[in-house]
Amino acid sequence: MGIDLGTCNTLVSVRGQGIVLNEPSVVAVRKGTNQVLYNGQAVGWAAKEMLGKTPGGITAIRPLKDGVISDFEITEAMLTYFIRKANGNRWQKPRVVISVPSGITAVEKRAVYESAQRAGARRVYLCEEPLAAAVGAGLPYTEATASMIVDIGGGTTEVAILSLADIAVCESLRVAGDDMDEAIIAHMKKTYNLMIGEQTSERIKIEIGSASPMGEEKSMEVRGRDMVSGLPRKTVVTAEEIREALSEPVSAILECVNRTLERTEPELSADLVENGIMLAGGGALLRGLATVMQNSTGLPVKLSDDPLTCVARGTCMFLENIELLKQTLENDLDN
Repeated sequence: MGIDLGTCNTLVSVRGQGIVLNEPSVVAVRKGTNQVLYNGQAVGWAAKEMLGKTPGGITAIRPLKDGVISDFEITEAMLTYFIRKANGNRWQKPRVVISVPSGITAVEKRAVYESAQRAGARRVYLCEEPLAAAVGAGLPYTEATASMIVDIGGGTTEVAILSLADIAVCESLRVAGDDMDEAIIAHMKKTYNLMIGEQTSERIKIEIGSASPMGEEKSMEVRGRDMVSGLPRKTVVTAEEIREALSEPVSAILECVNRTLERTEPELSADLVENGIMLAGGGALLRGLATVMQNSTGLPVKLSDDPLTCVARGTCMFLENIELLKQTLENDLDN
């Protein structure tokens, strides 16, 4: 099976079946311990519903931060749950391909590798996220021409230029969807003295968030806690002010894309004039992002068919050809 171990969501694909599981990377535990609630069942959607709403004795946490493991034991428990759920009643331990950010250290790679092994995988292979995203997006990455992928996830943004089935230039930026949510939370505090939670900020981003003006400007009613009186309150925010709040993380992503292009070989740059840039990942769904990136780089920018599942579909394709790619994937951990 292939696993897209994301900061916000984890997707699991099984060879011959496609994507069989798509759940939030959230685990509910007893406070002060690493004991998962309800016999290990408080994982994924069940745990996400508890975010910001738990009583004193329960904590809903995300065990991954910026695309890497921040809590080893909780990640292991989460992977165990997902692998068992995706594997069904089959007793045989599966071989697993896991995507990891291109910029993580050898120690962080080892943490992912060991977590998956202890969670019940028979054999673990690691592949770099931008490569998996390019495969899932259907880019001609094996040809002697440049393909550029920008994968904006929850914790990291992966920018890479690929040629001949390998990465020519890449950069991993720890600014992505979560930073957009935090920017909205900070804006609500500063402008309205209103405290909102992660789920509310994510909903604002999805409903009215944008990177460039989108014609008719929408507005939205937001509820939260007044920071002065401490009482519940609601207010109305506009798409224009949310766009202003998102400008900092969006600018950081655009700068990363431009830096990567500046480091690219001239022949590959020449290919990109025609081939352009492919956007993938949940953050790529931000309205107007493709337009802003096109204006910033001067290159054509396209959104992949299903940005959220690109990496998971890529790991699934690696599974289909695992015998051919086994050596390459193993070398990722050795290096």
